Amino acid sequence: MKLNEEHIKKLIALVNQSPFFQLLSMTIENMGVGFSQLRIGLERKHLSPYMAIQGGVYSALIDAAAYWAVYAELPEEAGLITMDVTVNNLSSIKEGTIVAMGRRIKVGRSICLADVRVEDSTGRILSHGTSKLLVTQGLQPISQIAELAGTSLPPKFL
Repeated sequence: MKLNEEHIKKLIALVNQSPFFQLLSMTIENMGVGFSQLRIGLERKHLSPYMAIQGGVYSALIDAAAYWAVYAELPEEAGLITMDVTVNNLSSIKEGTIVAMGRRIKVGRSICLADVRVEDSTGRILSHGTSKLLVTQGLQPISQIAELAGTSLPPKFL
């Protein structure tokens, strides 16, 4: 089966309008089989009292990028729940844009594993993490996101 690009385009638009993504000003730039790319343009709300990025921003970005890196290879009605996220904060940043590149390590029937690199605009690695995700059947499927938003998505596969 081939991934339906119309599904991905509409899904990205839908997720980018979700409350948490809006709160963090986080956007999915691209995703496909085995990868994802997310971006945040740093704003004051992303900074700690020390006026540098709050570590939780890296954690949220890594969690989301890992999820979307494995999504394309799952069955149509499968859902995902994050089991754990390991985050290694390697460098701080005070301004600019950060990009998370998620990469699938393994997509299994019940467990998926992905890793994510967070970089600044020069390619400097700011954070690295991994996430283990539980594949669910009928629990939190993507169709539920569309339903809650009052819309529908085209089929995931052609």
